[in-house]
Amino acid sequence: MRGILASGTVVLVILGIGNHLWWLAAVALLYLYATHGRGSPGTPPAGPAGPPLPDSYRAYRERRDRQAKWERRYRRERPFEARRQAREKSR
Repeated sequence: MRGILASGTVVLVILGIGNHLWWLAAVALLYLYATHGRGSPGTPPAGPAGPPLPDSYRAYRERRDRQAKWERRYRRERPFEARRQAREKSR
């Protein structure tokens, strides 16, 4: 992300040699990154952050049991694929 931001800013600055609106676009890009970007406090990170924390142990246990049920079903319905994945995992 920082590489894209840096290269975009450099391009806008180079374009801004002849037109000052490009300078303003570069400043706006840096401002948006500083306020809404990666390192700003209080904003969640972009992209999938994973599953939310469970509200209680019961919710965690239900989710864990549901996942185990799906994994057992997958192994039952696709035995060859499950064995292949187990072999690759053990390597």
